[in-house]
Amino acid sequence: MTTDGPGAATAGRGGALLVVGDVITDVVARHRGPLAAGTDTTAAIRTVPGGAGANVACWAARGGGAEVRLLGRVGADAAAWHERELAACGVRPRLVVDPEAPTGTVICLVDTGEAAERSFLTDSGAALRLEPDDWSDALLDGVARLHLSGYLLFSEPSRALVAVAIRSARARAVPVSLDPASAGFLRELGVDRFLSLVEGVDVLLPSRDEACLLTGLPDAADAAAKLSRHVPLVVAKQGAEGALIARSGTVHARVPAVAAKPLDTTGAGDAFTGAFLAALLAGATPEDAAAGGCRAGAVAVERVGGRPPGRD
Repeated sequence: MTTDGPGAATAGRGGALLVVGDVITDVVARHRGPLAAGTDTTAAIRTVPGGAGANVACWAARGGGAEVRLLGRVGADAAAWHERELAACGVRPRLVVDPEAPTGTVICLVDTGEAAERSFLTDSGAALRLEPDDWSDALLDGVARLHLSGYLLFSEPSRALVAVAIRSARARAVPVSLDPASAGFLRELGVDRFLSLVEGVDVLLPSRDEACLLTGLPDAADAAAKLSRHVPLVVAKQGAEGALIARSGTVHARVPAVAAKPLDTTGAGDAFTGAFLAALLAGATPEDAAAGGCRAGAVAVERVGGRPPGRD
């Protein structure tokens, strides 16, 4: 079963961004200091919509420019809620409702200390059960860019979907971007396997940790440069240190971060990616698009959860 969210009958005529990725329910628990093992730790707890793919789509739609679409898979338990939340952000959701699995859930443990560091407990549920049968070449009608959440690489059905989507996009000359998503999952997947799975991708948007893991290099600039021998454009996200732009084995630009007071760093990388892709669609250079990504990341870390504030 597939649901098309509100506004599905008023599709744009072209130049859209299609995001394929995870739609997740985030339970954000903000605590101060170490967790007290075996007893209670006081925390402020909120349930908010999330998922790397969904977050990217919402941040891309934030400025109200190009049309943004999202293909994801959810359980019947929360399908209507996620559809409403995505539509409220200006995203046209196309959600496949899984007949068996519940919507994926992530518990985000956020230390409210100065760095606002976070750890995740992840139950992917329906999110990684996207499969080739959920894909249709018609999803690319009017699409100028395809973005894939790297979380899709961490299950067999969604890996198969990624391969189909990349082939379809290449056949239509639609550029493809991908965010590796998780250093922990990448370690389990393996570097060589990851690089083979992303063959055909035009833009890679790793975090600093992901870039270093994928190359075995300790320096983010060296790592970004090496990755750009595999993928034409690499944009390495470095949090408070901004971003690096690398092409053809060389770092071409260092984009400074925007000052912010972190409250919750959940979704900051998704905010960067969404704003970056929206700017590319609007005709910006990668350097200017990365500057927009840094601005969005600064907004994101000063909010709880991974979604943007109300649309501009």
